[in-house]
Amino acid sequence: MTETSYVTETDAVMKALQAYMNGARSGKGADMKSTFHPDATIFGYVGTDLFAGPIQNLYDWNDQNGPAKGVEFRISSMDITGSCASVRIDVDDWTGHRFTDYFNLVKFGDQWKVVSKVFFLHH
Repeated sequence: MTETSYVTETDAVMKALQAYMNGARSGKGADMKSTFHPDATIFGYVGTDLFAGPIQNLYDWNDQNGPAKGVEFRISSMDITGSCASVRIDVDDWTGHRFTDYFNLVKFGDQWKVVSKVFFLHH
């Protein structure tokens, strides 16, 4: 069995994260679902309140928050080892918010899926 190259896997991880970014722009949680495993979780603080639980919480927040037409994303780091990956994305102007997101991904068959998202909301 031939192992895929780091370049190929990097492209595949970036492709998997694209739906997340598209969903932020559209303001529709359903648009970002393909990025995440159905059992994925999210954790982070909004002020002093913990925002945590199933990834559906992100979809619901995104639906309530609405479209983020001016949002900008930058992949700051990516590390891939076999079927595991970790990605940091810095986000500017998600409807006035600035985030640093950390994603952990697992490759299921030939598809990368986020299994956990941890975020920091900048003040």
